[in-house]
Amino acid sequence: MHSSMHKARLVIFAKAPIPGYAKTRLIPALGEQGSARLAKRLLEHATAHAVEADLGPVTLYAAPYPMSQWPDICLPQALEFAPQGQGDLGDRLSAACESIFDDHWDGVPVIITGTDCPGLTSELLGQISNVLKDNDAVLVPASDGGYVAIGLSRFNPQVFSGIDWSTEHVCRQTVERFESLGWQYTLLPQMHDIDEQQDLQWLPQSWSLKDFEQFN
Repeated sequence: MHSSMHKARLVIFAKAPIPGYAKTRLIPALGEQGSARLAKRLLEHATAHAVEADLGPVTLYAAPYPMSQWPDICLPQALEFAPQGQGDLGDRLSAACESIFDDHWDGVPVIITGTDCPGLTSELLGQISNVLKDNDAVLVPASDGGYVAIGLSRFNPQVFSGIDWSTEHVCRQTVERFESLGWQYTLLPQMHDIDEQQDLQWLPQSWSLKDFEQFN
């Protein structure tokens, strides 16, 4: 896809699916190995749908970096890779946006996701892109008070500054930032992240929980 034809740039923030490092809040339910297997499946799902959406370049902002530190994983060849950088999540999100919305920005909006929401399909990414045509920002709220995706057609570091990350206040505080900036924004329907044991009910029906449960 030629750059002038791009509808959006997709950014995915992800941890390597290493036992004891990824999806740690699920370790009591799945064990370290099972949690890592689920993290791997979620990452493969997220990257496949991001590329399938065919909106534009897809960059995986990885921790750790470089990718040589990651276990073998089946990722789309079209992916680009970048380090997440330092600081809290807000610092890292701001740094990623600043690297895109710089002097060479081509006017294409940015959609940022994690890998925790299997409901975030290529179709939904296309919907976010369409909504961004008439908005400065789009949020897909998560049921835990965070958000599963954020779309930006402009950037201001205030969007990620002073947010109480990993709390139920994240989405509300982000909306407050949009309003204080005078931005036009849209909230899409709420979705579910897979973070805690009670969230496992939201896995796709085609996924077998037995694939991730710890072995006796």
